[in-house]
Amino acid sequence: MIFTYQRTIRFQDTDAAGVVYFANILSMCHEAYEESLGCSGINIQSFFTRPFVAFPIVHANVDFLRPMYCGDKLMISLIPQKIRMDNFEISYEITVNDVIVAKAITRHVCIDVNSRTKQELPVEMISWLETNRRDAEGVERRKSREEIM
Repeated sequence: MIFTYQRTIRFQDTDAAGVVYFANILSMCHEAYEESLGCSGINIQSFFTRPFVAFPIVHANVDFLRPMYCGDKLMISLIPQKIRMDNFEISYEITVNDVIVAKAITRHVCIDVNSRTKQELPVEMISWLETNRRDAEGVERRKSREEIM
């Protein structure tokens, strides 16, 4: 099963036009990422407060397909993918009532906190990436079988 995170749009998430402020969607995607890490058994408190390694975002992209309003119930699905030994990418699909309203990507690099140099992904992150990727591939295989039938 692809990891999904549910979130309601709050007034504070919107701009003067009453729609989600563009930068806030990335914040919501990051919430989904954090929740996914926690659900996989990673201790979030130590992950973010006492790290030996960090995973800064080096690239982010969002495509807005439809507006999102205060009160909308979002479903954020994420699929992480290992790119190289020292970085990974997360694809997000944001839906409201089963309609895709936005898609986002964040690319992360693994660095040593003290030296700020790139290093290989630690075992816990590789495990998180592989588990989520396998789950996503399983969903895609089921979808393609359903389309054939």
